[in-house]
Amino acid sequence: MHNPHANQDAPHQDQPLEMAGTELGDATAATILVHGRGASARSILQMGGQFHQQGLALLAPQALGSTWYPNPFTAPVESNEPGRTSGLQAIEDAIERVNEAGISTDRIMLLGFSQGACLASEFVTRTPRRYGGLVALSGGLIGETIDTDEYEGDLEATPAFLGCSNVDPHIPEQRVHETATVLETLNADVETRIYDGMGHTVNQDELEYISGMVAELLE
Repeated sequence: MHNPHANQDAPHQDQPLEMAGTELGDATAATILVHGRGASARSILQMGGQFHQQGLALLAPQALGSTWYPNPFTAPVESNEPGRTSGLQAIEDAIERVNEAGISTDRIMLLGFSQGACLASEFVTRTPRRYGGLVALSGGLIGETIDTDEYEGDLEATPAFLGCSNVDPHIPEQRVHETATVLETLNADVETRIYDGMGHTVNQDELEYISGMVAELLE
């Protein structure tokens, strides 16, 4: 039971889970979209509309105060608690909601932008199994440093796409490559694209690649 007065330890657990796309009961696959800092579940669902295809349910958890965790994702992990752990739980809760509708986890793609990309990558690498896909747009694994030995398990060839600018003010390019390395170590099928001079945003090439991933997921 969630007591609304005692959720300092789980700030995001009483927030809404927004939905769009194909109704969950009629869908054969789902994408869970995790928004960035200062954004909203509704705003990332609008982005999802750009690659939505018939049969795909779109779900987006909402962060309390539109921020999943307070500090940069390259800060010491403790400094971003309990937001980080609560954000990971929000993803877990969304997956459970989809599973309850009869859609297995290997038909669920996790997609995040910025803070959401960091959480989505973190979730997939910390709970490795076969997912329908991982899309991390302008983000990467959370922590001051990344130690490949800290991650173990098998993503069973989960398709993963990492897209980022080489000059993103929030995301060091090196962290994107480190994230790709960890995913590959966990047996994901990784595509990394670094875009020259792009801002902290999502581009058409990324959206087209995601559309291809969705088409394969729905096959």
